[in-house]
Order: sequence, then C-alpha cells, then structure tokens
Amino acid sequence: MAQLTDVHFVDGVRTPFGRASDKGMYANTRADDLIVKALIGLMERNGNVPADRIDDVAIAATSQTGDQGLTLGRTAAILAGLPQTVPGLAIERMCAGAMTAVTTMGASVGVGMYDLAIAGGVEHMGRHPIGSNVDPNPRFVAERLVDPEALNMGVTAERLHDRFPHLTKERADRFGMLSQQKVQAAYEAGHVQPDLVPVAIAGADGAYGLATEDEGRRPETTMADLAGLKTPFRPHGRVTAGTSSPLTDGATVSMLAGSDAVKEFGLEPKMRMVSFAYSGVQPEVMGIGPIPSTEKALAKAGLSIDDIGLFELNEAFAVQVLSFLDHFGIEDDDPRVNPWGGAIAVGHPLAASGVRLMIQLAAQFAERPDVRYGLTAMCVGLGQGGSVIWENPHYTGKKAKRK
Repeated sequence: MAQLTDVHFVDGVRTPFGRASDKGMYANTRADDLIVKALIGLMERNGNVPADRIDDVAIAATSQTGDQGLTLGRTAAILAGLPQTVPGLAIERMCAGAMTAVTTMGASVGVGMYDLAIAGGVEHMGRHPIGSNVDPNPRFVAERLVDPEALNMGVTAERLHDRFPHLTKERADRFGMLSQQKVQAAYEAGHVQPDLVPVAIAGADGAYGLATEDEGRRPETTMADLAGLKTPFRPHGRVTAGTSSPLTDGATVSMLAGSDAVKEFGLEPKMRMVSFAYSGVQPEVMGIGPIPSTEKALAKAGLSIDDIGLFELNEAFAVQVLSFLDHFGIEDDDPRVNPWGGAIAVGHPLAASGVRLMIQLAAQFAERPDVRYGLTAMCVGLGQGGSVIWENPHYTGKKAKRK
C-alpha cells in the first residue's frame, strides 16, 4: 500500500544558456535535442539509478509546437535512451513550467505513487518566440477581462514602477548590474560549471563547437552603461535591456525521489521539498505574483519569511524582484538573495528557469550548513506566481568555513 513520504531533490543539471537569435549558439540546434542532452547528462551523473525504475518524465515548454512539441516528456525519454516502459508528459505554465513539472512530480512522489521521477523544461526562444502561433480569445479584450498590454511582459514591469514609484530606475539598474557581477564571480569561483552539461553545436558556416558556458553574460556592465539604455516598452520608461532577462535558449532537468528510493539506491539528496504554492494576480502586474504564492507556501510550511536563509528569485525584471523584496522588508542587496546572480545575466529560457533556480539553491545549500530553509520563486505570465520552499539536508546550524 502506498504511503506518504518525503520528496527529495536528488540532482539537477542544465545546458549552458544561449542567446535567442539567429546568431546565438543554439541557432542550429533543435529544442528537443537540448532537453535530451540535459537528460542524458542527468542519468550519467546518477548511474546507480536504474533507468527502468523512473516512474515518469515531465518536461515543460511554453510554446509547444514544432521541435518543442509532441509530448516532450515522452519523446525526450525515448531519444535519451530510457526504456520504452518509462512514460512521459508535457507541462505548460509559461515561466513556471519546469517548477510546475517539479511540484507535480513531487506531489506524485509524496503520496507514494512514484518512487523516482524526472522533471524539467526547455525553451528555444530563437525558434519559438514567446507568443508565436498564439490566438488569444477575443473575449479577453471585448469583455475587458485583460488589458491587451498585459500580454507584453515588459509593459507589466513598467506598471510595477508606476505602482511602486519608490522602486526607482536607479535601484533597478543597480540590481541589474549586481546580477552581472555576481554571476561572473560565481563563474570565477567555479560554482556554476559543475552543473552544466556541454552541448555540441554547429555554426552557420558548418563549423562545430562546444557550448560550455552561458552566452549572454555582460560582467563589464556599469551604472553609466545602464543609464544610457533605451526603454523599449514605453517612451521615457524605466525598464531596459539591462534590467530585464534576455531572450534565451536552454534546458534544465532534475531527479526527484521518495525516501525508500533514496535508501534503496544509496542516493544523497541535495534538498527536501517542504511546501509549494501557486497564486493568481492581475495580469497587468504579473510581477507581484511571487508575493502571494510565497505567503501561501510559508503558511503551508508553518514558517515565516525570517526562516528563509537563501532566496533564488527569478529575475524576469529587476523591478519584479525589488517589489518582492520590498514587500517582505528585505534590502535590495541582501546577501541571502541570488548570491550567484540570476536571469538578468544568465538568461531566462521561460519554461526551463524554475529548475535552474533549484540547481543553484542546491549547490549553495552544500556550502551553507548554517542555512536550513531556502526559497525558489518566480512570476508567471498572465498574472501568476510560483514558490517552493526547500530544506537543506546539510543543515547543522553552524557556519561553514569559507574556502
């Protein structure tokens, strides 16, 4: 008889993230090949897990068409060499696709239906731009259910600046600059590279290469550079390319397990799922979505925001993260927040990003036995937020010695 069990994040890997353009490093790479490469890398890193014991594979994508369609979880599993007895499915919750894949598979593990599951996401925004091949129902506009501008994420970010005028452009610029600097520092310290799966790529000239690092980083960014950027979403606005996540291609994937499977295969979990929640907000200000979802997740866990020792917040836009921090009384430069930088620097391949947050948090947990709980959270298009609270299995209450 199935029994309730803890849900463990065993491991996670991702491809390097590339610029979404015809000159980006993945311009000639299929979307499904990106997730397959990540899945192969995950299974190779966890060779003690028999592939035929995987109960399900959930892979998310926002634009499920072309090489990003056809029930990605199933096709990716077959292409990655998993036994054909392993089923799979596709999930779509826009930016929170991979996060939803994790919580959906995690819930199945938690109630004892699954022992082991794979969850991840992929987005090739170069091949499948956001909103392409979408036909919104005319009722949205005719019945004034949603302002048409709510479909433009940059406009929703500008509206956060309108709603919270104390979240100035200068504060957003500084946050964006620090994200670039923190990602570069993490690379130089070797924090990021261990969880990247290299991807063979082909250039337009037929030359082959290997993608080993995130392509869009700009560590040389200064406040002066940011002050001079155009505001594409509104004349004389406050949101710029320097305070927004760039259009990105990439894939992420993770392995989840119940307690019995952890014991059976001698696994060493990197995190334990404590709680999760999703919330809806006005689509016109979708960036505040993680605020109510985090409040719900904290309530379900019986915790307060003060119990969270590390925050991995998706940087869709700097002002979106600042609105979250402002609500919870956290300083803009609090060292608990995105200590290794975030999406403004490395990119945001929509449905893949949730697992990137988890991979990064898990790596930080290993270095921070003084931190017991961490949060991964993100806003979601059309007015949603998603949050997952994790517990550190390395927690001792004592500070780690810095290397």
